Amino acid sequence: MADVAVVMGSISDWSQMQAACILLDQLGISYDKHVVSAHRMPTEMLTFAQNAADDGYQIIIAGAGGAAHLPGMIAAATSLPVIGVPMKSSALSGMDSLLSIVQMPTGVPVATMAIGEAGAKNAALMAGRILSLHHADIGQRLKTYIDQQHAAAVESDVTLNG
Repeated sequence: MADVAVVMGSISDWSQMQAACILLDQLGISYDKHVVSAHRMPTEMLTFAQNAADDGYQIIIAGAGGAAHLPGMIAAATSLPVIGVPMKSSALSGMDSLLSIVQMPTGVPVATMAIGEAGAKNAALMAGRILSLHHADIGQRLKTYIDQQHAAAVESDVTLNG
């Protein structure tokens, strides 16, 4: 059983959402990935959300573009943490997606990340932080990742000013 479900509203979102999966792999976090459209597959989306905890998922990362109802609709049908990733689009550069995901009504929380690939990566890191509360091994891999990011930033400064 996977710890994280990575879902997206369309296969076209994969180009941005795969960044979450790459980072989940790096952190050693198990995941499954699915296309579950809130608008084109409402019955399947609802069934997925209602069964997610019983299916063994602990966290859901949901990427969506345009009207971006997927993260909120999933959050409305599960008690699991849902991390929303607004997809960068050609129409409004993802601002429509961001506003749709971030402006949830009271009682339906969605942790909303940045638009696009950066948001997908941060969603994986947030999932890692949540899981590390009960999995020391994930916490150690997360610390290693953070330390590597720090070292890369220091090296960039040395290269620039060295």
